[in-house]
Amino acid sequence: MQNFISFPTIESGLYMFGGHRHTVNGNWSFFEQSHQVFELMVIVDGHQITEIRNRTPIDLGPGEAIIIAPGTYHINYNASKTNKMTYMCLHFDFEDAQIRSQIIGMITNRVFSADSALAKLSMEMLNEVVGFSEDRSQQNEFDTQVKIEIALLTYLQKINKLMGEFDGKQNMPYTDKEAKIGRDIAMTIENHINNDDQDPAFSFNDICKELAIGCGYGHRVFKKVYGITPLHFIDREKYRKAQRLLEYSGNSIEEIAYQIGAANISIFSKQFKKWSGSSPSLYRKQVGQQRHVISKNQTGYFE
Repeated sequence: MQNFISFPTIESGLYMFGGHRHTVNGNWSFFEQSHQVFELMVIVDGHQITEIRNRTPIDLGPGEAIIIAPGTYHINYNASKTNKMTYMCLHFDFEDAQIRSQIIGMITNRVFSADSALAKLSMEMLNEVVGFSEDRSQQNEFDTQVKIEIALLTYLQKINKLMGEFDGKQNMPYTDKEAKIGRDIAMTIENHINNDDQDPAFSFNDICKELAIGCGYGHRVFKKVYGITPLHFIDREKYRKAQRLLEYSGNSIEEIAYQIGAANISIFSKQFKKWSGSSPSLYRKQVGQQRHVISKNQTGYFE
């Protein structure tokens, strides 16, 4: 019988923003856009056309769903010039790089029919979040935000299980070798950022030298596997480390700036404000020990 059972370290890094249910008029359209996150869309009523750059336009009908991959340029518009259309939309991202790459490789940028497991899961989750969000006076309450976060995490858990049932390997946009190189790059970046024994002021070129691969090749492979550039990934991981240190450590802002590799406190403050919309000192005051599900730019509205 075991007398010691360890608990896993958990850092979900969950982001959810720009979510809404919206009824639009005929001839509605939204300009071409791309995000460094996933975008889930489910059609409730009517038909939507989604045009992905260099792809055949996709027609989404009632109950159908699409998850658009990070970095994908796309346009959405109502297929009808006269009839209204209702859709639900959510932008999200999370920490696990391996599951992230599998979602990109297996299920993004394709239509899931209304009777498919993924579309049903998506509709169920979004309807649940709509229910939690209907009372605007309760949207920013901790209890409401935790319920929404649980709904999204449960959705991701079910998608992960669903992917295990797919025979999607032949559709993956990268080879096993590229997947390994991408994971090696991600792990090496994370090690440099989170290991205090490593130089925090590293470059992507340093990572490639350490792995004995060309910088250009590493950049192309990483973007193919994870859907974002390695520089964006480095920025994201540094921001998350800065968040953790501001929330949970007693370190000064100057010390935190050094720990994430910023040349000085002024550069760190400008970069952190670009990341979060607020200065490090204001962020520390606002969050304390609480975690919030908020938009990255603090406006909370995306199409």
